[in-house]
Amino acid sequence: MIALIIGSGGREHALAWKIAQAPNVKKVYVAPGNGGTASETKKIENIPLSDFNELAEFAKKNGVDLTIVGPELPLAQGIVDLFKEHNLKIFGPSKQAAQLESSKDFAKIFMTKHGIPTAKYETFTDITLANKYIEKNGVPIVIKADGLAAGKGVIVALTKEEAYQAVDSMLSQNKYGDAGARIVIEEFLDGEEASFIAICDGENVLPLASSQDHKRLQNNDLGPNTGGMGAYSPAPVVNKEIHEKIMNQIILPTMKGMKKDGIKFQGFLYAGVIIDNNCNIKTLEFNCRMGDPETQPILFRLKSNLFNILMAAESGNLSNIKAEWDDGYSITIVMAAHNYPNKPRLDDQIYNINNIDNDCYTFHAGTKKVGDKIFTSGGRVLGVTARAKSLQAAKDKVYKLTSSIEFSGAQYRNDIGQKALIRSSEK
Repeated sequence: MIALIIGSGGREHALAWKIAQAPNVKKVYVAPGNGGTASETKKIENIPLSDFNELAEFAKKNGVDLTIVGPELPLAQGIVDLFKEHNLKIFGPSKQAAQLESSKDFAKIFMTKHGIPTAKYETFTDITLANKYIEKNGVPIVIKADGLAAGKGVIVALTKEEAYQAVDSMLSQNKYGDAGARIVIEEFLDGEEASFIAICDGENVLPLASSQDHKRLQNNDLGPNTGGMGAYSPAPVVNKEIHEKIMNQIILPTMKGMKKDGIKFQGFLYAGVIIDNNCNIKTLEFNCRMGDPETQPILFRLKSNLFNILMAAESGNLSNIKAEWDDGYSITIVMAAHNYPNKPRLDDQIYNINNIDNDCYTFHAGTKKVGDKIFTSGGRVLGVTARAKSLQAAKDKVYKLTSSIEFSGAQYRNDIGQKALIRSSEK
């Protein structure tokens, strides 16, 4: 079997790494890949393609059995639709279905229509009306760019001045381009966040292990929003009761709602949820792909053949599929470039990317390989990952490995996993 993975981030490196482990997979192509996928075994090979038609042609010529789409942008642009027109097997939602992620307004209308719990909101294109809404509803309040903004188009405003500035930056200053030409303003929800990702075949759903992402740049959830600075799996906040609530109140109603609306949803369905002190849940947002960096700790715990699972999902045969998981914990620490998330510095050489043992792995994101050397090429550079039987042991191991890797201006959080440890100690 031959697989093709679309994308160049840490998520795609983790997908390639995991799929390459399948005994029935002889080749994994990654388009365009990164310095990590370029440094893998001969089974994994980067291809310098991004044009959809060229990728489809490549898949045909090279006998690709399944293409897996990593990032959100190709999904929003319709790569799945194009591949299916060419009778090529591809795992991911159609352009129409991907609106759950590519338009916050679409997602909010959908959730409201189908009774899926979410924050109260309104949508705006007019600055004056948006500011009046803020004035009326007060702070804290959340301002979101409607379209795709690489995980950075969300502002949690604690003062009215911050809220007005956020509105101005999107609607007037065009900070996020077309993605911010329309904005969603919604009530602030207090609680603990978790990431819940499921594999969907259009009818059936296979939930993956829970995880928790850390969006803020600095310790204690301070600083600007990022694409994600670290994650761990499982997330203790998602206990059996919460798991059932998420499935019954969010995931399954979403699948039924999409079907009712005449839209087949086949792909990864990611619900960002918030859980309050009374164990009530609400949906913060939907993504139509695996999260980054959540993919790394989740797949590091997956014992099953991921390629077989995705092939079954693509053909609509997920109903009898089960996933087997390592019963310990895994943690990923994102090492970011100097000045991330603003204008990250590039081209710093990276040293000492070595694993301690088989329970550690460093996934590449913003890297490139030049000769036998690795350099930074993006904001989020590496996803250092470790697993262990206990969360504390995983945390100790991953930070030991992270501290040994060096590049100029490297920055990372020191508290990934701390929330879960506190939660465990309180029981």
